[in-house]
Amino acid sequence: MSLEAPPFFKPETGFPLNRRFTTSATGFPSTLNRRFSTLPSPRTQIPPLKPIFSRPTNIPAILESKSGPTTEEDDLSDPPVRIVALVGHGTLSPLKSTPWEEVMLHAAKRLKWVDEGYEMLVFTDDFGESNSENALNVKRVLSNADILVIVGVENQESVTWVQSNIGNINNIICFESSPGLENKLGGSYVENESKGSSFWGQLKKSNQTVEVVRTVSEAWERHNSDDIRFCILVIINAYIRPVPILKNLRSKGFSTLNCMAKKCGSQILNCLLDPNCRKALQCLNNCSPVDQVCNYRCIASYESPSLEAFSLCVLQKNNCLGLDAKIPERPYIPPIAKFRGEDLRHEVAEDVFVGWLGGLGWSWRVVAGQNPAYDQFPCQYQLFYRGKAKGSFWYEPVFQVKTLEGKMVWRRRKYRVKRGKVPGTFYFSVLDNGVVSNEFWTIADAPDDLSWGLFHYSGAARVAGQSYTGAVLVSPDGAYPSEVERRRLVSALEKCGIKEWELYNVDNCSCVDPPLGIPEGSSLHSVIEVKQVGLQVGPT
Repeated sequence: MSLEAPPFFKPETGFPLNRRFTTSATGFPSTLNRRFSTLPSPRTQIPPLKPIFSRPTNIPAILESKSGPTTEEDDLSDPPVRIVALVGHGTLSPLKSTPWEEVMLHAAKRLKWVDEGYEMLVFTDDFGESNSENALNVKRVLSNADILVIVGVENQESVTWVQSNIGNINNIICFESSPGLENKLGGSYVENESKGSSFWGQLKKSNQTVEVVRTVSEAWERHNSDDIRFCILVIINAYIRPVPILKNLRSKGFSTLNCMAKKCGSQILNCLLDPNCRKALQCLNNCSPVDQVCNYRCIASYESPSLEAFSLCVLQKNNCLGLDAKIPERPYIPPIAKFRGEDLRHEVAEDVFVGWLGGLGWSWRVVAGQNPAYDQFPCQYQLFYRGKAKGSFWYEPVFQVKTLEGKMVWRRRKYRVKRGKVPGTFYFSVLDNGVVSNEFWTIADAPDDLSWGLFHYSGAARVAGQSYTGAVLVSPDGAYPSEVERRRLVSALEKCGIKEWELYNVDNCSCVDPPLGIPEGSSLHSVIEVKQVGLQVGPT
């Protein structure tokens, strides 16, 4: 057996940048005939990413401004980053055939969660004659833009107009558009051998844009709203100004190797000798560090005691990667205020989580969710219950994983749950394959008959450098709520900053022999009763 270290242990130096950037004193024109909505300005939120660890990647970050060096925390005096999105009129996205215009407007709102200084205006390419008022307004906006994102523009008249009006923009990225539209980064056109309909083709030669190109291209191909936003953040980080929430994606180089060798030598050796642990590291090395689905599937496919010991030592105990992610503060989701006509109390909120357990073998089944890292897994069951110790409360998700070798296996996790200050909010914590994740959950909505529920969460695996958000739609049988409930459901999703087209449906077919059950001596409801035809679940 070869003991050669997998590529996970080979740090990359990345592509250091030493660019300067200039800013215009003028902002976007204040009066425009454009398609965009007035956006709120919440505080920073970290992209919802939750791999445990993966191949080191150094996403370049610009480090100087016109007036001299800047720090990543120095954002009080930063000018706005002006972004324009130009989409083909009537073009549809792969996100459940939602119009690209709607998708990009939603991305503009989500950018504000990261930094209120990120201003993205969205236009369609049906602005008429080149000298029309609409066309002149778009041209005026483009004259001050830092980044232009072109999506689904193939009309030849539009292509010709764009080619004539974007010469002064230093950063242009084109997706699913005409080959006649060129990509540009940092003021230089990106050469490629073949221009496909998605993004850049194969680069002719290596240069400092390679990592940015690879990262953005891979993220876009995942076709979800989180990664669309991430593509734009990567461009801002590399060519405009540092994006603090991306600092955890930069390689720490040989300091990481030194820490691992000195403090975790035996765990590394045991991992390399264990077939599953070794496969996990090799699998993770082949994933982009921002591909949630790929990373978590590697971990769920090859989890083992050796992998847990490895990550517990390298990440949780010694933080060899030097990372420090925090739970996102935005968006803030208010919990439901009342349940069955009364103000929500902590005991009642816990009973809502306990749900149908007692009459059924589970509290809830997950119908759909917003986070692709989790909602790819079929047959998801939720178990909420009160423990033996006074005041203790637990959550155990049970789900299936189709491993990378094609096997279907069951997985189960165990979270400790503590009440938040406001009834309907909770703090969750779990040790998942050697890494602690802390999460903040909110009961966003649940009708009085508990026919469905919407639970929002924000979390962070601190030492893995990953923060994330998401929401799960649940019901007793895993079926989507009835059409009668749709208006209320859409309203609850909007409260969470989520569009219905962002949800990933969970495959709840062929769920044979799930490993359910709760510890002996546990208790369930303390206040409410849950009623169903032929079924009544009450305080136990």
